[in-house]
Amino acid sequence: MNVCVFNVNAFMRILKYPIFFVLILSHILSCRQLDTSSKEHQNTSQNYPIELPSADTLIQEAILLIDSEHLEIPKYKQNEKVIYHSGYALVYNEYYEQADWIAYELTSFETKRIVSRSNKFCEDPNVSTQTATITDYKNSGYDRGHLAPAADMGWSLTAMNESFYFSNISPQVQSFNRGIWKRLEELVRFWAQENASIYIATGPILSRGLPTIGPNKVAVPKYFYKVILDYSKPDLKGIGFIIPNTGSNESLQNFAVSIDSVEQLTSLDFFPKLPDLQEKLIESKLCVSCWTWNKATYHSNSSNSNTVQCRAITKAGSRCKRMTRNANSQCTQHNKY
Repeated sequence: MNVCVFNVNAFMRILKYPIFFVLILSHILSCRQLDTSSKEHQNTSQNYPIELPSADTLIQEAILLIDSEHLEIPKYKQNEKVIYHSGYALVYNEYYEQADWIAYELTSFETKRIVSRSNKFCEDPNVSTQTATITDYKNSGYDRGHLAPAADMGWSLTAMNESFYFSNISPQVQSFNRGIWKRLEELVRFWAQENASIYIATGPILSRGLPTIGPNKVAVPKYFYKVILDYSKPDLKGIGFIIPNTGSNESLQNFAVSIDSVEQLTSLDFFPKLPDLQEKLIESKLCVSCWTWNKATYHSNSSNSNTVQCRAITKAGSRCKRMTRNANSQCTQHNKY
């Protein structure tokens, strides 16, 4: 019996985690060697002594290892249910008829869109108390604003469709949704490309007394937040944003804050699975220069430009401003080290 059964569907689930490619390849080569050896000895031995786990088992174990981390998930209460979709997780707030937070990892692989935007808004079947509906937003004057943007979910048809659940939608002023919020979403996608992967938590800042729309009384937030964690060496870093729900032509840097500042306004605890010392250092510090802001370096979903800002940190403690095409994202000066 061939013990090296390979499940293609399971393998596709692991594609976005390049770190496991060597492990999988090694296993496949071992399987081939085993299969050859088995044929050579099948006439002399009835019970071959070595049996490797199937590639499917290996992949599933890798997925479980990754899923056990879930660095993007904020701390939640025992009575709160975390709902997991293909591309993001959330906790739904029934009182305000929208999510308290949406959290997900965004990898460089996932920024390459392979499916088109669906635009099929619908209720989230996994929210037992039911979500807002399209009736709530009809003629309200507000956009059905994504928290996890559809453009971040273009790597999967299922993820794209699920991004249009009303659990991922919040009332947004049109000039905000199509202006500064979109600019931030595009910048975050670039950061995912530049840093291989990042962890994101985003949502509305909710409080009693907010205006509402529709028969389900969906609250209209005055502010939205987004926090980002880059947990790839050498430059572990985090940053937060608090932006009013209104149009603005200001620089995104003007809305950048520490993650601690977002936690104070939202009463949420982001990235609680980080080691305590790392969490304290990353969340308390606002390092604007640690991130790339120059729009000239940003090419959304472009495969023609491989130039990125060097990821090395200078002796002064700021990020190197040189651009590079090196595979390890370090300029010539820092690459030699």
